Amino acid sequence: MKRLWLLFSQTATVLLALYFVLATLKPDWLGKGLSHSGPVALLEAPSAAPGIAPAGSFRLAAQKASAAVVSINTSKAARNRPRSNDPWFNFFFGEKGNEPQVGLGSGVIVSASGYILTNNHVVEGADEIEVILNDSRRARAKVIGTDPDSDLAVLKIEIDRLPVIVLGNSDTLQVGDQVLAIGNPFGVGQTVTGGIVSALGRNQLGINTFENFIQTDAAINPGNSGGALVDTAGHLLGINTAIYSRSGGSMGIGFAIPVTTAKLVLEGIVKDGQVTRGWIGVEPNELSPELAETFGVKAQSGVIITGVMQSAPAAQAGIRPGDVIIAVAGKPINNVAELLSAVAALKPGTAAKFSLLRREEKIELMVTPGTRPKARRLVQ
Repeated sequence: MKRLWLLFSQTATVLLALYFVLATLKPDWLGKGLSHSGPVALLEAPSAAPGIAPAGSFRLAAQKASAAVVSINTSKAARNRPRSNDPWFNFFFGEKGNEPQVGLGSGVIVSASGYILTNNHVVEGADEIEVILNDSRRARAKVIGTDPDSDLAVLKIEIDRLPVIVLGNSDTLQVGDQVLAIGNPFGVGQTVTGGIVSALGRNQLGINTFENFIQTDAAINPGNSGGALVDTAGHLLGINTAIYSRSGGSMGIGFAIPVTTAKLVLEGIVKDGQVTRGWIGVEPNELSPELAETFGVKAQSGVIITGVMQSAPAAQAGIRPGDVIIAVAGKPINNVAELLSAVAALKPGTAAKFSLLRREEKIELMVTPGTRPKARRLVQ
């Protein structure tokens, strides 16, 4: 009995050893079931169903918005220098070829008719503008109109079956909301970056006349100008415009023009060929203790008026130097930039309520704004 048990154990040991050798070196000899998975069973994640993004992914938003974001190539004719053919001049100052200047930017298709929103600085002075769609189609673009005060421009291309972005509502944005920036940075091709809304209502940056920027830490680089800032549903929230940078690249501080502003500019240019803004004819200044003392004002906030143009809408309504404007059409005013934007948003010819302080007295006046002269930048 003992001999049989010893024989059985030795046989089992040999068979087990043979099994492991075959499983390691020739797994296909052991049957079809092991030929695909090998001796070690591996767990593989199931593939996501088509059209369903993994949890936390912004794939669908990027795909939805990217189709309507275009790359813009511009060129400007070379300017001949007066002495460019003088060999001595070229010897001392270097030879510079009379080659055309080229530029890169981005844009957003906002209409099936071919209208594209971009930045004015992207197309300013360009002799030729080429638009490249995300599906590689190309077309020459025509400038329909520009608005340097907001740094926006409207282009138009003639192509069928254009993808169009869905406009969102930038007025509902809150700090901390997730956003995506889409454009063509450095000409490398369409790129999507992500981040959050860092701040709202940024102004006094010296970029545009009218500033009400969305600040984001989504990477924006040269070439992204004119591209789209979208929400997690792929809806347009703003037009990427500028960055704060010491190196020329992204440092996590980018600025976009809200889509509410861009929409007004688009409608004005397409409908009237220009943007019409309100104007009342005053010289505003930030409220300082010195100015408050000079005019005998007790206000703690608002914008002080130091001058009023004769026969201007403000003068006709009764606004005087020394008045402190604290609200326009119910919207609180805290600085000159806010006053500038609030008055510009008024419809010329339609009266609006202005709340102001005159010394210690609160006054409400109805002011009928006129049309803002293009040449005037310091007088609102």
